[in-house]
Amino acid sequence: MKNARNNELADRRSAAAEAKAALLNAYRTAKDTAEPTRLAKQAERQAIAAAREERRAARERVKLEEFERAQAAQAERQAAAEAAARADADAREAADKDRIARVIADEAARKAERDLRYANRKARKS
Repeated sequence: MKNARNNELADRRSAAAEAKAALLNAYRTAKDTAEPTRLAKQAERQAIAAAREERRAARERVKLEEFERAQAAQAERQAAAEAAARADADAREAADKDRIARVIADEAARKAERDLRYANRKARKS
């Protein structure tokens, strides 16, 4: 006796439908019992995501502040370099003007000496 029960098509179909209904009921029961833990996990995930977003925003703020400090320092260095270049140019210009004034003064002194020599020579001849 291999198969003692008579398995007709209708019996198999009803057994399959009962098994499917049992699985569906088990799924619904498991879902209902897991609902509080699911909500707790979902709330925990949302809290973690909010904390992550807050940390990202803090990193962005720090980056922005560091960038602004670097820009300010760069502007200060550039202003200092421009001031140094301007001071250097002014010093060179003043030195050039001083040299030109000395050359003109030396030239005037040589002319005065020459004129004095010419006047003395003329005075001796006459």
